[in-house]
Amino acid sequence: MTLYNVTEMFVSINGEGYRAGQPAFFVRFAGCNLRCSYCDTKWANDKNAPCKVLTAMQIYDEIKKSGIENVTITGGEPLWREGIKDFLELIASDKDLSAEIETNGSIDIEPFCDIKNRPSFTMDYKLPSSKMEEHMCAKNFTLLEEKDTVKFVSGSENDLEKALEIIEKYKLVGKCHVYISPVFGSIEPSEIVDFMLKNKMNGVNLQLQMHKFIWDPNKRGV
Repeated sequence: MTLYNVTEMFVSINGEGYRAGQPAFFVRFAGCNLRCSYCDTKWANDKNAPCKVLTAMQIYDEIKKSGIENVTITGGEPLWREGIKDFLELIASDKDLSAEIETNGSIDIEPFCDIKNRPSFTMDYKLPSSKMEEHMCAKNFTLLEEKDTVKFVSGSENDLEKALEIIEKYKLVGKCHVYISPVFGSIEPSEIVDFMLKNKMNGVNLQLQMHKFIWDPNKRGV
């Protein structure tokens, strides 16, 4: 039986993605294979991060008890976890649940694409300021579907230029949802808007991390 290290489970609203503003049940797995410069969940990536060791069914039971249908699976990097496909298949088997998995763009998503009623992917592309761009798995762009999302967390104009390059190179608009978000505190949202308008980025969405405006930006469990 596979056991999973879960740092936290909680109910809140989705702060980003195409279900932003909707209630969601969050499952945060411990550990990540990347170390982004602006990471806001470094505490969950530490090898000694406090966590509960749970089975897939124990996690599923908590989701069902909540009465919340949107499930956001996050980390860390959840696709990096051993046995994660078994958990995703369990969640996907419940047609009353609508799950999305937040992934950092470095993990090949192909092994998970054959899951019946698979969760949607909200996939980052790590831009230069993250210091992790070299780890991106470009193959993933060929596997995305309409229900999936690519997110570009941008902290500078150089980041925005690279985001534009990737969006155009892989023809992401029309293939999936496309969002640009600011690195909180590093760039003004108005700068992103100006860049989007200047480059006529039709079909691309600016998104702020809603939960960081509702609660303290460093608050956990929201």
